[in-house]
Amino acid sequence: MSAPSITTLLVANRGEIACRVMRTAKAMGLTTVAVHSAIDRDARHSREADIRVDLGGSKAGDSYLDIDKIIAAALASGAQAIHPGYGFLSENAAFARAIDNAGLVFLGPPASAIDAMGSKSAAKALMETAGVPLVPGYHGAAQDLDTFRAAAERIGYPVLLKATAGGGGKGMKVVERESELAESLASAQREAQSSFGDARMLVEKYVLQPRHVEIQVFADRHGHCLYLNERDCSIQRRHQKVVEEAPAPGLSPALRQAMGEAAVKAALAIGYVGAGTVEFLLDARGAFFFMEMNTRLQVEHPVTEAITGLDLVAWQIHVAQGQALPINQQQVALNGHAIEVRLYAEDPDNEFLPATGTLALYRESTPGPGRRVDSGVSEGDSVSPFYDPMLGKLIAWGDTREHARLRLLAMLDEFAVGGVRTNLAFLRRIIGHPAFAEAELDTGFIPRHQAQLLPAPAPLPEAFWQAAGNALIATQPPGNDPWSHASGLRLGLPSETVLHLRCRDQRQVVHLQPMAAEASAFLRGDTLFLRWQDELYPLTLVNPIAEADARHTQQGGLNAPMNGSIVRVLVSAGQHIEAGTPLVVLEAMKMEHSIRAPQAGVVKALNCLEGEMVAEGSVLVEMEPD
Repeated sequence: MSAPSITTLLVANRGEIACRVMRTAKAMGLTTVAVHSAIDRDARHSREADIRVDLGGSKAGDSYLDIDKIIAAALASGAQAIHPGYGFLSENAAFARAIDNAGLVFLGPPASAIDAMGSKSAAKALMETAGVPLVPGYHGAAQDLDTFRAAAERIGYPVLLKATAGGGGKGMKVVERESELAESLASAQREAQSSFGDARMLVEKYVLQPRHVEIQVFADRHGHCLYLNERDCSIQRRHQKVVEEAPAPGLSPALRQAMGEAAVKAALAIGYVGAGTVEFLLDARGAFFFMEMNTRLQVEHPVTEAITGLDLVAWQIHVAQGQALPINQQQVALNGHAIEVRLYAEDPDNEFLPATGTLALYRESTPGPGRRVDSGVSEGDSVSPFYDPMLGKLIAWGDTREHARLRLLAMLDEFAVGGVRTNLAFLRRIIGHPAFAEAELDTGFIPRHQAQLLPAPAPLPEAFWQAAGNALIATQPPGNDPWSHASGLRLGLPSETVLHLRCRDQRQVVHLQPMAAEASAFLRGDTLFLRWQDELYPLTLVNPIAEADARHTQQGGLNAPMNGSIVRVLVSAGQHIEAGTPLVVLEAMKMEHSIRAPQAGVVKALNCLEGEMVAEGSVLVEMEPD
């Protein structure tokens, strides 16, 4: 069989990974095809593609998860191959088979390999047969509550529920006690169904303070497979990676080889082809336990590229065309150190709830040696509630880990995002934390250092308001008419500038005092974004008279914390409920969020229906407290 020729590549994804894949494809002279939902018509990945195909719909199930639409888009655009990116259909065996049946090339492993490793349960069974140590758990076919209850009792709480068909923290719940199991299982199953079209779950012992170390493997169609060193992905929140680095700090060459060879053995056992990642839990004794295999390119692949000098997307394209791997295991480089952080549209001060809105300000770090930004947005783009909230990734490389860390700190200091809440300051605190500098890493890093990483919001000091006022005056120079601006001109008396400013939920009347030096600030429309102590704050001028006329409050209402879709209404009007009772389940960006009663009371009214889209701030439930 002759090797397939690829001249046109369709990317069945969106956001930063679609932009990243198209960047390499274009450099190789390929024509790129983007698919997009109705609300992604003007998204960056659509703008950058040579050809774009509208899939329609808004939710992923109506667009990026619709196999028939994507196959039709590839055939209509003349694409010979499809790159799945990560998430969505990237680990869906039916998708791989549909591509093959349509006479197209899938830039991923054979469907049989996805079947074997794409299911966490099947992968664990395979590894158990091969003698790879596993974390105790249940990964069988029965999916009823009683089965999971019995398994949890057998292995002991706390336990971890995980979707068998996917990753990225979707469909994953830690259960501390038996009373939480039913609700957590139902929620995890819904998230898994929404994200991957498969609600099957497994349960395993929740191992305390492990490190998460994964091996990048790559195989060709000629029976060759390499491991491209390892990555440490231990710093996570809600089981989703936040910081990744390569190589893993403190890993000995012998342990690296042992883990690498185990990963290669697993890949060869299932006839793997292309890029894949074998994930392990690593304890303090150096013992490692198989977790899962991701049969796709990983979000964190840039740190592996940085230390090896390879382009893994280019390798995917070459291997899909039948070419052999260009190097052997002894030729795999390990040069320096690389660290990556994931930039999310989310609110760290509000339990990391996804954030939506318009990117009024978006400025990336200055490019240069050892500096890389993989992003999927530009200034003026909208962040919708329908998809994963990741905006992009910042990757820094250095000769040593400390060089990479300091370079990444500088990149974070230069980055600016306004109009949508992000985790930018949170990332800065992690990379700047002494424990991170000392490589004291495990999956409990964020909870252990929460006081420093997530400090409680406090009133902004007078120095902040003075800096904001001076920056606002500097960026909006007044005209010649002294009555058209807040100069505080008083005939016969010294001039005084008085400004009424708002920053998020704080207000301040500022009697401005001239300052010699001003903080870094960016003006976008009527909003000033001021950098203050590693965070960017939005400020606006307030008209106190007009605001007083329009002021009104909604008493006894529970509002939607973000734009989203109502997936469950758990109470009815007139019902008496206790404090903490779940009232409504809201889905946004493929994650579920429960709206709970802040205190005991009676439900007066329900203002939402299951399946309905709701806007941030809208009143969902009206309550009358006891």
